[in-house]
Amino acid sequence: MTRLDGKIAIITGAAQGMGASHARKFIEEGAKVVLTDLNVEKGNALAAELGENALFVKHNVTSDDDWTTVVAETEKAFGPLNVLVNNAGITMAKSILEVTEEEYRRIVDINQVSVFLGMKAVIPSMQKASGGSIVNISSINGLVAGTIGYTDTKFAVRGMTKAAAIEVAHYGIRVNSVHPGVIATPMVVQEDTKASVEEFSKHIPLKRIAQSEEVSSLVVYLASDESSYSTGAEFIVDGGLTAM
Repeated sequence: MTRLDGKIAIITGAAQGMGASHARKFIEEGAKVVLTDLNVEKGNALAAELGENALFVKHNVTSDDDWTTVVAETEKAFGPLNVLVNNAGITMAKSILEVTEEEYRRIVDINQVSVFLGMKAVIPSMQKASGGSIVNISSINGLVAGTIGYTDTKFAVRGMTKAAAIEVAHYGIRVNSVHPGVIATPMVVQEDTKASVEEFSKHIPLKRIAQSEEVSSLVVYLASDESSYSTGAEFIVDGGLTAM
């Protein structure tokens, strides 16, 4: 028996990077997974690779209508869902004096509002399933300072997680946040940043950056019944960085 047998999950931002890693791990552990993203080509290719227990749906996470469609497609294909991984997000590395209002509102919509919309959209389906687990991917910048915009939204995800966890606990729905440090995703290890990332890794207590699969293992744990008494909590995957 695998760890996610009987689990029906939506994973956002799943066409590449950490989202794709989560999707692969969920399928390996026996879940049925709806992958969502705006990248149709990569999303369809990954779903085809993962087989009959995976379905790709194009999804703008900032659209309430799109969330309604994704939940409906999930129920149509697999039944009421019991896992949501709010993984989609973007970064921004500008000073507060450089960021425009439009840029700021965009990162808030994608990193913060989408998490609210996702939780709201899946709760009725999870009620049909008699419970569930919501995993919100934040960042260590939801715990300590980073750049403007990104830090703000990741702190917000942490707060929303706690508020929602208390509100939906009586439905048997758990809500937790995951706070990765520096992860070896394509965005992080591209050629123009690779050298600076390698230099930074020397300051991490474990002396390396993490692989996406190391975050995925934690997400699987939170999606599974093994974490049945964990809710409203932060789970950190940073090699000891925030412990210093």
